[in-house]
Amino acid sequence: MSDLLFDAVVAGDVDRARKLLAAGADCNQRNADGATALMLAAHAGNLELVNALIAAGADVNATDERGWGPLTKAVYNADLDRGFADIVQILIDAGADLEAPIGFGVRPLMLAAGYGETAVVESLLKAGADVLARNEGGLTALMMVKQKHYVDVINLLHEAEQEAGVGEGSCATKNEPGSKVVTFLKPKK
Repeated sequence: MSDLLFDAVVAGDVDRARKLLAAGADCNQRNADGATALMLAAHAGNLELVNALIAAGADVNATDERGWGPLTKAVYNADLDRGFADIVQILIDAGADLEAPIGFGVRPLMLAAGYGETAVVESLLKAGADVLARNEGGLTALMMVKQKHYVDVINLLHEAEQEAGVGEGSCATKNEPGSKVVTFLKPKK
């Protein structure tokens, strides 16, 4: 029955998925790639399916063999070239780990920043994501995004670092030596 649940999730068939869940389909079963139905629904940006799976008891902190969970899957979908801030917020509200790392210590905030997902970055920052966290290479989300010219994300991260007690003039926000980055900051309030 769980295979049928995966089929319903991939097809985006919310009614069929709800019926299968009500009939006892295991919402935490994994497919051949190690993904759960919630990971697939979050990655596809299907809000109704995400809500149905969470209501059925889906594990919001389950990860596949690469360390990707529903939250990181919702942060950015390369095939659709977008993230899903509404789903990120639902997963956060359901207890998803904001600091769960994927490869090289990259955290959801870093991933969202690196792809210029302003609304996702806002959701993660409001929920308390650690703006000063560093990946295995020693880079913060702000350091990672500066070369990509996502001005809105850069501004959000600058503000968050300033609220965390660091900011302009701190080594935490310095550009790479030799880089040509123009930083646009909103005036302090």
